[in-house]
Amino acid sequence: VLHLHLHMCAWWACLVLSVLQVTGSDVTGPDKDRLPNFILIMVDDLGIGDIGCYGNDTIRTPHIDRLASEGVKLTQHLSAAPLCTPSRTAFLTGRYALRSGLGSEGRVQVLLFLGGSGGLPPSETTFAKRLQQQGYTTGLVGKWHQGVSCEQREDHCHHPNLHGFSSFYGLPFTWFNDCVPGHGSDILADLQKVLRSLTLLLGLGLVTLVSRGVRSIENHILKLVSKLDTHLSRDREVVEQPIRVDTLPLRLLREAQAFIHRNKERPFLLFFSLVHMHTPLFKNPQFMGKSRHGLYGDNLEEMDWIIGQVTETVDSLSLSNHTLMYFTSDHGGHLEDKDATGQKGGWNGIYKGGKAMGGWEGGIRVPGIFRWPGRLPPGRQVHEPTSLMDLYPTLKYLARDTQPDRLLDGHNLMPLLEGTVHRSEHEFMFHYCGVYLNAVRWHPPGTHMFTPNFSPEGAVGCYHTHVCMCHGDYVTPQTPPLLYDLTHDPSESRPLTPQAEPRYYEVLEQVDEAVRRHRHTLKEHVHPEGPSAQMSWSRILWRPWLQPCCGTFPLCGCEEDAHNMTTF
Repeated sequence: VLHLHLHMCAWWACLVLSVLQVTGSDVTGPDKDRLPNFILIMVDDLGIGDIGCYGNDTIRTPHIDRLASEGVKLTQHLSAAPLCTPSRTAFLTGRYALRSGLGSEGRVQVLLFLGGSGGLPPSETTFAKRLQQQGYTTGLVGKWHQGVSCEQREDHCHHPNLHGFSSFYGLPFTWFNDCVPGHGSDILADLQKVLRSLTLLLGLGLVTLVSRGVRSIENHILKLVSKLDTHLSRDREVVEQPIRVDTLPLRLLREAQAFIHRNKERPFLLFFSLVHMHTPLFKNPQFMGKSRHGLYGDNLEEMDWIIGQVTETVDSLSLSNHTLMYFTSDHGGHLEDKDATGQKGGWNGIYKGGKAMGGWEGGIRVPGIFRWPGRLPPGRQVHEPTSLMDLYPTLKYLARDTQPDRLLDGHNLMPLLEGTVHRSEHEFMFHYCGVYLNAVRWHPPGTHMFTPNFSPEGAVGCYHTHVCMCHGDYVTPQTPPLLYDLTHDPSESRPLTPQAEPRYYEVLEQVDEAVRRHRHTLKEHVHPEGPSAQMSWSRILWRPWLQPCCGTFPLCGCEEDAHNMTTF
């Protein structure tokens, strides 16, 4: 596989010099007349190097490792973006996030507030919508982060219920440091800089006021907004605001198990979107101090236990042979997330870079495990390039959905998983950082178009800004693009040269032509207002009248009634 770094984050491509030959399975498939169940498990900010079956021998992940030993493991599974909002958009829709208007042109690359009006457009189609039309009961438990409302608090135009999920229980926003007092802020730093810049641009010239009085007002307002965004919803109703942290993981697990129990007699789709491994990290006494990697390792082993509980639920109900289980992360681990107590983000193994770095492999290479006893051969490994966007067409195929669809960027994975074909349909894959094409992967060859400016000097991360940016002085364009052979240099440590690679110029020509064809598709198959329409400042910034609230705004607050919690 070849990788090219181009402009801003990196242009990749993949030159596969050898193809692993794998054989099909002789196992007998499940009843062909019964539609399969789907359990999709996505964790947040997990590094591919954190998992035992992907090479980690110091953290215990027996339940995830079991899924891999009983199913198929993908070794070149890739997210379509290095940050959660655009990555999850692409996962849900089978299309690059730009097509939904969820690219970003500047510093802010994810949705910042539930009171903003941006999000997954009502006109978009998710795999949940398609499966609903096929008679599936669909549920989302956990994190959403695709927006809630457009013009009025009650329109819920971006809400999971309007995007195909029959039931929703979880966080409409995300899990972030602002959720827990004393853990710092993910939101305040960025917004304070924005507000101060706006104040200066208005020509007020009140530098002292900005640095003192306005700063105090900013802090109070943003802390209030952060508190309001930290809440749980059941469908469209806010049931807890703010969230009780200590019981959150177990409540999400119980809800996922209850969904499986309720729907065991009919085809279902469960998207279990965990808040692990995003910070703030949990402090469950059952797991505290048990790992060899501090609090992050404790949380990782807790997350593995949760997945084991879901697997046990499936097995105990005799649903295994009728259920495709899938495990992945939305993108790579957060390298810059650390404090005096140690690393709080994930480890990306041998791969360079991490979260927010759209071209380096560590930002986009994620675990990909499929388990389906009786249908998929156990212990199989697939070394072909695949994408989170492939889930959409794969689920459509298995649900026997043959109705016309819009342009998709993913491909049905079943032939690869079952071993009936040995080559991925992804000849080219385009890696974006915001709206900027960062890297291109070519199978067989590949490139990096721009690279982030790491800081401080000598680091492999952007510690001064907490995550790497994709624009302006934060990046260095690479002309010509950096070219890597990922088959022999997966760590991207040795860029190829014309002297070392006879096909060097051919690769650049082929990638340039692929980019031209890809951009041509964006002219017609993209959000009508543009690739960054949902991420514009007018839609990102907080609007009080859109803020979800239980009680009377702004005195929002409630606690979930134990008697109303899901049981089974």
